Amino acid sequence: MSWRAMAPGDLADVDGIAARVHPNYPEDRRVFAERLRLHPDGCRVLLAAGAGIAGYVLSHPWQLGRPPALNVLIGSIPSPASTYYIHDLALLPEVRGSGSATVIVEELIRHARALGLTSLSLIAVNGSTQFWERQGFAVDKAAAATDPTGSYGGDANLMILRLA
Repeated sequence: MSWRAMAPGDLADVDGIAARVHPNYPEDRRVFAERLRLHPDGCRVLLAAGAGIAGYVLSHPWQLGRPPALNVLIGSIPSPASTYYIHDLALLPEVRGSGSATVIVEELIRHARALGLTSLSLIAVNGSTQFWERQGFAVDKAAAATDPTGSYGGDANLMILRLA
């Protein structure tokens, strides 16, 4: 398995994976297309031998503590940004446990550092908080609510990884 840059032609596969992995968090394909257009360096797909695209990640610079709401176009990348935001990391069940998620998180950390950002942040859903804790993220205890945007639901946690 290997990660490669996402291309516009991959969006149908990304949409299909999102629908399968995140059925309770639906997003329009236009949201994925916008993230790809605004920050292509933060959009990757996971290729599995003989199986095609088996996962994806969408990420971009953003404002710490103010994650975008679910299924909303953001319009532009803020400048200056104060965090590197992981909008979505989704792997099909058959490739989970392969180490591919950790590989891409490490790549995103390097990318955030190269951009001069001092943190990464995300909203953890679907019971993924423990996975993100293993990657060095911590739940933001200072957040007024676990879901600052009000769109992710009760199990959502705003999480931050501070870079040294």
